[in-house]
Amino acid sequence: MGTTGRRLRRGATVGVALALVALSAPPATAATSTAATSTAAAGAGGVVPARVHQPWLWQATVGQRPTGPAALVFFTSRTRFLESTGVLVGRDGGYRLIPLHVAEDHGLLSPDGRHYLRPSGELLDLTTGRQHRPLHTGMRPLAWSPDGQRVLSTRSNNDEVISFGPDNQQLNNPEKPDDLLVLDPYRGVEQVVAAGTFAAYAAAAWSPGGDLVAVTGAPDEAATIAERQRLMVIDPTSGIPRWQVELGDRRMLAGPAAWHPDGRRIALLAFDGCAGLGCTAEQTAARTWRIEFLDAATGQPLGEPLPVSASTTEIVGWRGSDTVVKQSIEADRDEDRRAVLAALSPGGGREVLVTAPPGSTDLAVPGDLLTRAAFGGPERQPSPFAAPLWCYLAVAVPTVLVVALVLRRLLRRRVATGAAPA
Repeated sequence: MGTTGRRLRRGATVGVALALVALSAPPATAATSTAATSTAAAGAGGVVPARVHQPWLWQATVGQRPTGPAALVFFTSRTRFLESTGVLVGRDGGYRLIPLHVAEDHGLLSPDGRHYLRPSGELLDLTTGRQHRPLHTGMRPLAWSPDGQRVLSTRSNNDEVISFGPDNQQLNNPEKPDDLLVLDPYRGVEQVVAAGTFAAYAAAAWSPGGDLVAVTGAPDEAATIAERQRLMVIDPTSGIPRWQVELGDRRMLAGPAAWHPDGRRIALLAFDGCAGLGCTAEQTAARTWRIEFLDAATGQPLGEPLPVSASTTEIVGWRGSDTVVKQSIEADRDEDRRAVLAALSPGGGREVLVTAPPGSTDLAVPGDLLTRAAFGGPERQPSPFAAPLWCYLAVAVPTVLVVALVLRRLLRRRVATGAAPA
């Protein structure tokens, strides 16, 4: 009887172990097919998938199970964290989560897709899952350099506390001009760029050669209130301005990829219609948008503007003469809108390159994949098996307990059955 009980227990243990192994890995045929497809797509240049999907609620984070460099990152609140969360889609097809801190804005993806720089100054290595803080807090990264070695960032100098006198009069002005910095995010080295007095910086873009930067922002407090911006092109090493133009309240830099790869043009996002804080929702919706170009050497208008939809938020890259922009697809409910990347041609054509799932609010593709236009990759489906260890334990422990109870019941029944004839 003891031998039979031991055999049953050993068989149950082996069965549970085999079940866990089966759960921890997808079927061999599917894995082989996915790997072969990814390899073929990479060889053909299609690394960025045309469509991505919502992750599973139990999807592992980058820190729990790294999956390698990013093909893209999108942001959605439809995860177990119930707030905006980054979703990494690796170049091997794996999905991983990048949880954000409370009230944290979206960070920047490095040009090679290996790192994610948080606004908090933390640098997340997507290939190892390790994270460290080489930079001080209070900074806001604006743009990676084309070689991926430097980051243009701002640092707030505002006072944290407003002081009042005995008669309740304000003793200090907490608003101070921001600093413009060039950072080495790997070693934590920072250099202040003497770029004049800006009350706050809004956006920045590096030149293709990395020797100049275009920055925009409000030059003073009055401009901040009126939402007026100034554009300045600067040598980031010496801090010497090359030229500057006033953009007013209806034009802005078109994003971190606003400087065209040919080095001759800088793109602006502009609109006609009501501007300022006093606009109603109807007036804001009635604005007409376009992309304008300035001569990178002089700041003078250059070429014909390109009409765009009101959902266009910024330029993320270029595909030959086409402009690759970030947009959103409208839905009946705001929470069902989805982010897309689209290529706009000078002739008015539009091609959707990447579509994120409903509820997505942002989408980023590494600069190296944008440069070689590596779109058209296979559609990525998140694997339900890419889960953290606690998820497997949550499944395994109840399973072991149920098996143990069943075995105990069977053993008692066998004992009772064997004792009855005697």
